[in-house]
Amino acid sequence: MRNAVVTSEGDRIRWVELPGQEPSRVYVHGLGATSPAYFAEAAVHPLLAGRRSLLIDLLGHGISDRPAGFDYTLESHADALAKALTTAGVTGAELIAHSMGGSVAIVLAARHPHLVSRLVLVDANLDPIPRTPGSDGSSGIAAYSEQAFLSGGWEEVRDRVGPHWWSTMRLAGLEALHRSAVHLTRGTVPTMRELLLDLRIPRTYLLPETDGPLPGADALAEAGVTVVPIPDCGHNIMLDNPEAFARATAIALTDRGQA
Repeated sequence: MRNAVVTSEGDRIRWVELPGQEPSRVYVHGLGATSPAYFAEAAVHPLLAGRRSLLIDLLGHGISDRPAGFDYTLESHADALAKALTTAGVTGAELIAHSMGGSVAIVLAARHPHLVSRLVLVDANLDPIPRTPGSDGSSGIAAYSEQAFLSGGWEEVRDRVGPHWWSTMRLAGLEALHRSAVHLTRGTVPTMRELLLDLRIPRTYLLPETDGPLPGADALAEAGVTVVPIPDCGHNIMLDNPEAFARATAIALTDRGQA
């Protein structure tokens, strides 16, 4: 385990690092998750092994610190991640990023372009989404006020999301979980989608095949984003179909960078 101070108050981001060749690969988890649990199998898969790999936990999540005074916007997440990668001596990294982590990775690439050479987005959030009381994930969490979430709403979320997601969600700070969800549903200006369209690096977007066509896929393709449907999986593609995930990710990270 490695760590880096990323705030003026001394808060630390931590990651599990696997040695290997450069350029580094950085794995970034989604809301209420942790990269070692979600990406360990992928990072050591024969098609992906051999690179220096950082399975990193965003501030407020997993093994990283959980400061209650941090705002947890996507921009702040990206800037904190940038500080951690800089401390780790990472430049031109290949980012493999899931869900909210994909949103953070897009913002990171836009704000700190020297740190990112390729993006593999795993069913990432590209647009603002409505807050929907009683729903799973960021939409349901963001529907609470922060006070209501901290005073008991988190227990309702725990019961809705089930034991698998809660096993890592419970590691997140409550303020971190709520504020991250609020800012994920709010998105960025320009939107994550617009930022992605403007990036000039190889970009691949993986999504579950059963979700149907990705909204705006034609515009993404015109901008050079490769969209790859993955069979036999849900939102957690790397866990549900690790073989197909590893194949698609390995293709995305080749020099050609296209499926």
